[in-house]
Amino acid sequence: MAPYASDDSTTAGEADERSSGRRKAARYVVPVTVMGVAAATIGLVPALADSGDPDLPKITAQQLIEKMAKSDVQQLSGTVKISTDLGLPDLGGLESSLMSGAAGQGEGGSSADPTAKLTELASGTHTLRVAADGPDKQKLSLLENAAEYSVVHNGKDVWGYDSKSNEVYHGTASDSPEHEKEQPPATPKDFAEEALKAADDTTSVTVDGTVQVAGRDAYKLLITPKQSGTTVGAITVAVDAKTGLPLKFTLTPASGGAAVVDAGFTQVSFAKPAASTFDFTPPKGAKVTEEKDAGKGSDKDFGKGFEKGGPRGHAPKAEEDLGKGLHGMKTIGEGWNSIATFDTGGEGVPSGKAGGEFGGFIDSLGDKVTGKFGSGTVFSTRLINALITDDGKVYVGAVTKDALVKAADAGK
Repeated sequence: MAPYASDDSTTAGEADERSSGRRKAARYVVPVTVMGVAAATIGLVPALADSGDPDLPKITAQQLIEKMAKSDVQQLSGTVKISTDLGLPDLGGLESSLMSGAAGQGEGGSSADPTAKLTELASGTHTLRVAADGPDKQKLSLLENAAEYSVVHNGKDVWGYDSKSNEVYHGTASDSPEHEKEQPPATPKDFAEEALKAADDTTSVTVDGTVQVAGRDAYKLLITPKQSGTTVGAITVAVDAKTGLPLKFTLTPASGGAAVVDAGFTQVSFAKPAASTFDFTPPKGAKVTEEKDAGKGSDKDFGKGFEKGGPRGHAPKAEEDLGKGLHGMKTIGEGWNSIATFDTGGEGVPSGKAGGEFGGFIDSLGDKVTGKFGSGTVFSTRLINALITDDGKVYVGAVTKDALVKAADAGK
């Protein structure tokens, strides 16, 4: 990693391993899913609350990033709180219904399928209990009203259990690349890895003081875009001063106001969890769905990232998945102004009288725009904007509406 400037300010592009990690925003396929899927792709949070700034030795941004990279936390347990506020339109409960419906329709239709259930982290506020004991034992529990959902990885077995429906999903873990399938980010470490992969020479990275998180002293790593036109304001990562583990991750939008997402430990211990933490036996009477009956690979990547240097590869995998069945998907622009564009092969979205009642509903969710490209509809959140033109082309990214229109015009 190249040395950082003496003023303790640097661009992440000075590090070779960072420069190739251009931020991608390419997981959006059809207009109605822009709202829910956008939330699932961006892992983010509200400003770090200082509870007394600890007096820690000075550290440079380079040293702090290296400390994170070398962090080798094998054992931990704790509680994580995640809040997501994308500022979606009021759909009278439709959003939550869509999300919960998706959660109940994993591969094979099991509500216990981790791939579907963990998408619930994409909106609202959730409390998680996490535990890990090396690369072969992890547990994540999503606490709900009078119910709990857990994913347990123990050796070759991966179990998902939904207490509300009394359903169990059973699969096997594999390290084979062809079997990897990502899960949504769930811990501050997951989010921090995504942010650093996004960093390049369009990014400023500095150390912005100290903070206490979950009773532990931490440094604050501040990541800010150098470019205008992006909806991202700043990202802050609280890094444990002793272990180098990210304890809290915060993203605030350029528009100001509340943070988009808050993901941070409220309690954490680095003691070895009890072996029984990772034991699981299907409860009596539970419906058990086997992976072989539900479709391959939905839980193959659970636990990646707990082990030292464990790759996650969210953005590349998302692009590969999205590229299937789409026409000429590509990324235009650079850094934080990157825009994913592809052709759905359709005719845009139904709107106005031509779309009937559904067209009127779509019009209420988006803003009609025009340009050299013709006309289209922009669907917006506080972070992700997507333009769907009337001839079926899609432009999406963490950029402003004007940036999408300019990109569409340039494509003509």
